[in-house]
Amino acid sequence: MLIRTLETIFPDARLFAPEVYEDHRGQLMEAYDHDIYAALGVKETFVQDLVTWSEKHVLRGLHYDMRMAKFVQVLRGRVYDVIVDMRPESETYKKWQGFFLSSDNHYQLYIPKGFAHGFMTLTDAVVFHYKMSVHWSLEHELRLNWRDPSVGIDWRVVGPVIASEKDA
Repeated sequence: MLIRTLETIFPDARLFAPEVYEDHRGQLMEAYDHDIYAALGVKETFVQDLVTWSEKHVLRGLHYDMRMAKFVQVLRGRVYDVIVDMRPESETYKKWQGFFLSSDNHYQLYIPKGFAHGFMTLTDAVVFHYKMSVHWSLEHELRLNWRDPSVGIDWRVVGPVIASEKDA
């Protein structure tokens, strides 16, 4: 499998563009192979997968767990995905970067431990897939307000934002 690695501003975060095979029947993409991604710098063993379904203008996040790395991709639709370095000892502490992930570009994002993560849906019927290196735990989940002025994320919001009570 051929995978392009795209640059991020963070030494540990990775954006991948895997090869997609197309023919008259549709498309085929290998979504994940531990050995291949380990050679590209993703060393975690993922223990839990989650899938969310969201309508347009839904904002999910920003959530993080200092113990958890994530590997995410969009299976249907398009999102603006944001990560924020929340490691106080890091040179990139509270810096953020956004990425357009979609079922058309097939980008996959590896999010290291200690990064807050969230996304804004840009289309209807978004299906978003997460792989996580530890099981989700309310006890360990931390939140960063998506409008935090000390971070200053440009969400490129057009229209109303739909968020859960805990994310609002």
